Amino acid sequence: MIEAQEPIIVEFPLRGEWLAPNTPGTKIPSHGTDGLGARYAYDFIQVDWEKKGWPAYRVSLPQYLLFGVPLNKYYCWGQEVYAPCDGIIVKAEDGYEERERTNLLSDLSNAYKNAHYFNPKKDDIQSVAGNYIIIECGGRVYAALVHLQTGSVQVSVGQSVKKGEVIGRVGHSGNSFAPHLHFQLMDSSDISIANGLPCAFEQYDVFQDGGWQKVINGIPTNKDRIRVD
Repeated sequence: MIEAQEPIIVEFPLRGEWLAPNTPGTKIPSHGTDGLGARYAYDFIQVDWEKKGWPAYRVSLPQYLLFGVPLNKYYCWGQEVYAPCDGIIVKAEDGYEERERTNLLSDLSNAYKNAHYFNPKKDDIQSVAGNYIIIECGGRVYAALVHLQTGSVQVSVGQSVKKGEVIGRVGHSGNSFAPHLHFQLMDSSDISIANGLPCAFEQYDVFQDGGWQKVINGIPTNKDRIRVD
């Protein structure tokens, strides 16, 4: 699903195998809202493709439902995050503590509260974004990499970065239902007022018909098994 506006091509911000449960390749707005620059945003997680339901954690479903899951039991937590473009770091926020484990009820409550009651004029954007990095890619295009692991941000404001450079790690900070990378392009460095911009990824593989197929300038759907070397 691609709207009339041509997507901006960037490099995939992760390595290894990934799934995008929320993606503009399946619906727009991908997160059910145009707010906070999220119209074309992606969420990326890692899953066990061999298990029913593609779980994102190394524990049983009953344990997840009853007791929650420690962050280190999630496949993607702590995975390296890479700069999707050459650019300048315009925001690099760290120090926002992650909850030590996921909990279905409290995480749902937190997500509902932020979705319905967050006021960008008076509330701290870190309560939603957690630890995050914003890169100015040029031409009024800004890349946001959100919910990063506490203490993992490796860049600072004003620093130049090259595409493919490690800049942080996948985390569970802010308004995060489970460890994942939230990624979006925007027309402003201020998430609270930004409009989302459509983007596609310059190269990745998708597992189809028993083998890996190369995709150029693609937008994955929420069923695609994505691989980036």
